[in-house]
Amino acid sequence: MEWIDNTESLASACADLRKAEFVAIDTEFMRESTFWPQLCLIQAAGGEREVLIDPLAEGIDLAPFYELLKDTKVQKVFHACRQDLEIFFHMGGGVIPKPLFDSQVAAMAVGLGDSISYDNLVRALAGTSLDKGSRFTDWSRRPLSDKQKTYALADVTYLRDIYPKLRGMLAKVKRESWLAEEMDLITDPATYEMHPEDAWKRLKLRKLTPQWLAALKAAAFWRETEAQTRDIPRNRIMKDDGLYELAHAAPKTTQDLQGLRAVPKGFERSKPAERLIALMNEAMEDPKAYAPKIEKPKPAPPNLGSIVEMLKVYLKVAAEREEVAARLIATVPDLEKLAADDEADIAALKGWRRAVFGADAIRLKHGEIALLLENGRVEAVELE
Repeated sequence: MEWIDNTESLASACADLRKAEFVAIDTEFMRESTFWPQLCLIQAAGGEREVLIDPLAEGIDLAPFYELLKDTKVQKVFHACRQDLEIFFHMGGGVIPKPLFDSQVAAMAVGLGDSISYDNLVRALAGTSLDKGSRFTDWSRRPLSDKQKTYALADVTYLRDIYPKLRGMLAKVKRESWLAEEMDLITDPATYEMHPEDAWKRLKLRKLTPQWLAALKAAAFWRETEAQTRDIPRNRIMKDDGLYELAHAAPKTTQDLQGLRAVPKGFERSKPAERLIALMNEAMEDPKAYAPKIEKPKPAPPNLGSIVEMLKVYLKVAAEREEVAARLIATVPDLEKLAADDEADIAALKGWRRAVFGADAIRLKHGEIALLLENGRVEAVELE
């Protein structure tokens, strides 16, 4: 185990890691009190090199590590990597590790369960249990104990051992292309871009009138901008219910904020309040132009709930037949959209998912195939 807290040592370690065929990587971070995750530790293991990188060390430049992430000759291996990639994308100026292998997604593709935890994956493929004693460490505190360092390093040393096994299992069932599709989605920069003008998409649309939508968009834009620039969690700026209250009231002056329950006493005299009102007034100048364009949903078919339940059964049938985690094929919200629309924009109707589930799910909706219970098993059968 090597502790790295300066740029020179980091450059040397990354030069060695770039000689390896693949490198297992993990991070430890804190984000309870900030908008942007605070990167506290980077773990990496490749070949014989095992390192813990301290991104909080004074003067350290992570550029050599980012170059490792961008090196397309080295496979980067993570477990449940979305949050790790979010950190690297925002701290590294848009860095996305490629090529990428996510062991959690691979495990789902070979039937090891829905969103399997790292602990359970290690138990299944390495035949050992991890010490969980340091799980709730404050990774921003220094110095870290030897026990904490050992715990952190295990996140990549076992992953280094598991990766070849998982890759072999994928090859055996010929599902490398499935994983490749998933990695294309995960490594899409759009996944990690956070534009304040799109913040309204995180919220439920309770009304579709132009004025309400315009006010909600302005309120969400304001909260997102405040959270990002001040590095404060969104809910500490204002909870979602507060944004709905602002959308309903559409305040025109800071004084209009005084009577709102979501607004703390004295807020109307603050700079954030001035910025909020400026955005609201901009939105209200022409609500129809400012409001997001929302397509009215297609009328739901009769007995929508029954269709969803039938699709759930068929999803289980398809997952058992393919020996793959059902959640990797489709989620319940996906099924609800599919039940309402044969052309729904969902992953279940694209790529390998359409081949193993989506196409026949549509046929099931239209009575071209049926579900039959025989010998205690549900099977899909063709109808004449």
